[in-house]
Amino acid sequence: MRREYLPSGALQTWMNLNDIHRKGINIELLSEQKGAGIITTAESLDNEIILITVPSQLVLSPENVWLFAKSDTHLKEVLEAVGEYSRSTRGAILIFLLMQITHSAVAGSDKIGVSNPLTEYVKFLPPEVPLPTFWAEEERALAAGTSLQAALEAKLKSLDREFSHLHDSTKSIAWCQKHWWNTETGGLTFQDWKVVDAMYRSRALELPGTGHAMVPCIDMANHAGGDDTVALYDTDVDDNAILVLRDCKSLKASDEVTITYGDEKGACEMLFSYGFIEDTMTSARELFLDLDIPDDDPLAMAKKAVAKSAPGFRLFLKNGSINWEGDYVWLVCVNEEDGLDFRLLQTTDGEKELKVFWNDDEIENLTKLRRLAREDGLWDVFHLRAIATLQGRIEQQLQELERSQAIISMAECGVNDNTYQRIMRLRELEEQLMLQAYGEFDEQVSASKQSACVLNADITFQKNQLLESRVVQDYLRAATADREQATEDDFS
Repeated sequence: MRREYLPSGALQTWMNLNDIHRKGINIELLSEQKGAGIITTAESLDNEIILITVPSQLVLSPENVWLFAKSDTHLKEVLEAVGEYSRSTRGAILIFLLMQITHSAVAGSDKIGVSNPLTEYVKFLPPEVPLPTFWAEEERALAAGTSLQAALEAKLKSLDREFSHLHDSTKSIAWCQKHWWNTETGGLTFQDWKVVDAMYRSRALELPGTGHAMVPCIDMANHAGGDDTVALYDTDVDDNAILVLRDCKSLKASDEVTITYGDEKGACEMLFSYGFIEDTMTSARELFLDLDIPDDDPLAMAKKAVAKSAPGFRLFLKNGSINWEGDYVWLVCVNEEDGLDFRLLQTTDGEKELKVFWNDDEIENLTKLRRLAREDGLWDVFHLRAIATLQGRIEQQLQELERSQAIISMAECGVNDNTYQRIMRLRELEEQLMLQAYGEFDEQVSASKQSACVLNADITFQKNQLLESRVVQDYLRAATADREQATEDDFS
């Protein structure tokens, strides 16, 4: 769909017309590659001064989307047509952004929607956002072996489902059929949906008191983490969005005003959501690896049916050491002989529902499973299984990263240089994090790792402690006795 653009120089006029107050700053084009940014125009600024104030009615939040819909019948039609999706923050904002683009793209008497201040603001947003969802197939292939690969594949499938839902929900609306879906008169494509998704993901802020929202002008600020963060965004007593100079920070003319997009975010998330990895990042910080329940697990189908948490685990650095979290891991590591049980119970309305139990104690969520397992006498064994499961999955990912190196060598010449450098940086940082995790876990897994009955251990226990644990030793002796008895039975 055709988009209209306005030059960044016209943004000052737009701010004046819409009562966006600023003090000692301006929004300027920094470079073609970096885009726009907020620059100091005053000789000096300090003392936690408010740099920008954006009226609450200009904050693009779900609440304001529905307020706009009261005077925009076309917007309201689409919001209502897609059902529950428009009640989510993401759904409401993406549909609003799409409607602003549609309003500008459709000319003549068929004008769609009602113009509002944000219709013009959308025209100031850049034509391209370098997110991985726009990468060509050969560029996506370079992410093989990184945590970005699975995240990107899942995102593209999710975007496709959303776009299909939008089509199915609105194809019976006359103007949608004509201007969006008709092969001759319509112009809406999957690419347009990826554009509004990128606008939202790369600009949304967690605004205090409001939640996820897009804030005009403040969202023009570039990222700088740690002590380099110059300003913070907040909400004042009138619910206006404000950008405030940090305490102990001072600026001089031509200094750039930066915010943080999240100091805790890992390299993969930064590249996934914003299209870059900051130069100062020396570690991947965190990564998420998916985890599957083995096909030979007799309870595999039941486990997958009740699992509500993400099927995997998160590795992250804390004080220089590897930590992990993932309730799903405990579901993988325990079974019926340990105390796990599934029952098909009848609900109050007569329906059947699958419930999970641990030694007759019902488990409403997997966090409770970990707590109950921790109170069990075989906790050391469960911990041992968990760590070996994590280590095995990390080893698998490292092997995938190594195997994909051949793809890198072949694709180097045909890929955008900036994209290539970002992916190489992600591969390097994630490999370092996984190698550190594998090494630390290796120190904790006992020499009895090869036992068919024991699969893993806990990150907080050292190797020698686990090996010397009376519970683990008793468990191994019992398992060995069971195997010997099974062998005798087989040949009797």
